[in-house]
Amino acid sequence: MFRAFRSEVEHAVESALRTLALPTDDLGVETPPENVPATLASSVAFRLAKSVGDSPPTVADDIATAIDLDPDSRTYEYIEHVDTRGPYINFHVTDAYYTDTLAAGQDPAYGHLPDTGQSVVVEHTSANPTGPIHVGRGRNTIFGDAVARLLEYNGDTVDRHYYLNDAGRQVGVFTWAYEKFDSDSLPDPERDRPDYELVRYYRRGNEFLENADADAVESAETEIASIINGLEAGDPETYERVHTVVDQVIEGMQRSFNRLSAPFDEFIKETQFIRNGDADAVVERLKSADCAVYQDDAWQIDLSAYDIEKNLVFLRSDGTTLYTTRDLAHHEWKFDNYDASVTVLGEDHKLQAEQLDATLQILGNDTDQLRQPFYSWVNLPEGGMSTRKGTGVDLDDLLDEAIARAREEVHERRGERVRDDSLTSDDIDRIARQVGVGAVRYDIVSKQPTKGITFEWDRALDFEAQSAPYIQYVHARCCGIEAEVESNTDLDIDIEAHTLTSESVPDATVLRADAERALLRDIARFPAVIESAAADLEPHVVATFARSFAEQFNTFYRECPVLNAETETVTAARVSLVRAARHTVANALDIVGVEAPQSMWYGRLYTSGNITERDLIGWE
Repeated sequence: MFRAFRSEVEHAVESALRTLALPTDDLGVETPPENVPATLASSVAFRLAKSVGDSPPTVADDIATAIDLDPDSRTYEYIEHVDTRGPYINFHVTDAYYTDTLAAGQDPAYGHLPDTGQSVVVEHTSANPTGPIHVGRGRNTIFGDAVARLLEYNGDTVDRHYYLNDAGRQVGVFTWAYEKFDSDSLPDPERDRPDYELVRYYRRGNEFLENADADAVESAETEIASIINGLEAGDPETYERVHTVVDQVIEGMQRSFNRLSAPFDEFIKETQFIRNGDADAVVERLKSADCAVYQDDAWQIDLSAYDIEKNLVFLRSDGTTLYTTRDLAHHEWKFDNYDASVTVLGEDHKLQAEQLDATLQILGNDTDQLRQPFYSWVNLPEGGMSTRKGTGVDLDDLLDEAIARAREEVHERRGERVRDDSLTSDDIDRIARQVGVGAVRYDIVSKQPTKGITFEWDRALDFEAQSAPYIQYVHARCCGIEAEVESNTDLDIDIEAHTLTSESVPDATVLRADAERALLRDIARFPAVIESAAADLEPHVVATFARSFAEQFNTFYRECPVLNAETETVTAARVSLVRAARHTVANALDIVGVEAPQSMWYGRLYTSGNITERDLIGWE
């Protein structure tokens, strides 16, 4: 409803400005200052005061007077009245705004925007297939998956891709090491999983290249070069050797992605663009470009016309292409198959991203359809993370620890209270997984991606300060209230009998308390939050909304009894409000990839004595 209300406000301001023969290029519609009790306001009087030759408050009064709110014209359904405070023109909503919001919130899919008809490919993670995902790379996975979810809610059709670097030097080193070293000579794997088993070879190979004598290193480098050149030449045997290693690692890595509920629709292999000739075709087109130069034994593109000082090298002297060359072919393939492309990148790839964008333009592509959001690294207090060196925290270790701490929390909270508790071990495992993994995902998504994170166990898994369990708790509380109504253990309320029977819409006119109206206003804003966050590829905006929404719901919960309301009509409306809140918080959590538990610490309801909603699942 907020989006519809905003459209009405924009129309009202624009019409008034036309009536007054004033320019309409900037309507100034925005969220009002905290001290202005309105849903939206226009600050257009600030802009116009100088040209009109009057004070902003006077201009605001003139515009407000020119707004036609004649009820007979039925121009505006949701603008109840307009007033001014200083330079602001303030817009207040009608009861229909609240009623329609409450009705819309009954839909479990509430928040999903209409289909845009746009197909989008979101490429994220794309870590080299050399071993398990560590927490630093996990930020790419978590942020990228949240971006994909956000765009789906925005109405786009989204495919999630992992661009698999299976043609570079690291893969050559990995394949050589896998074939050279015996498993018995390596340390035991940390987990019984392919990625953990094979990373041992990669690390041993790098140790060898750093510490062996010069003749041994030269011999190894010759073998590694033959693997890389074999891939470049499209040799089937070399391809088979490399993918014996790569495919096993990816199989293991996918188990980590699945634990995060971050699946991929497709793994696009870099060698695809070597084998099908697309990379060679890009090379020939770039060679004919006016800005192509051959220097330092390599073909390069001079990007100085794009204010990029460093040239892009696209072909080595031995005739082999580079990662960026293949990625150019990859992006042209994406442009051919999707309306828009999003590539999530670490901040260390900014130069490469600029080079890629400029070179795609030189190749004749419209790069407006390409967006490349960046994220900063996750570091340890003592420094960075590296798969090659074996430094860092594996994502699986983080998830294990988070789930273990969540399980301890469940047991502690159950032990603090005497309850008729029917939680099974499966229930406890489910809750621990939902809360533990949710804490990790929320902790990462809730921060602006361009801000660095120094990873610390205690901070990331502090369930008192961390926001995910707090928000999940609201969903569990809503589920408990609805479950009590449905069971009708001590209640005799016919919810349907208290709806507006003409359209079976819950009667929101009885929801007059400040806490009720504030919660309805937040529910109304949710689709607009999604729209704005999707436009800027900022899922942290939704995470912030979810936290604020949880606080607003808890205020409503404290101040407005649901099951013991003064009348059945109010109870029915508040139950409908709880349902709308549940759908809102569940879908906000879903966008950031956090599950919404139906219960948190308890099993079935505690049903002896006088029942209130404070005796329900999830209350603390």
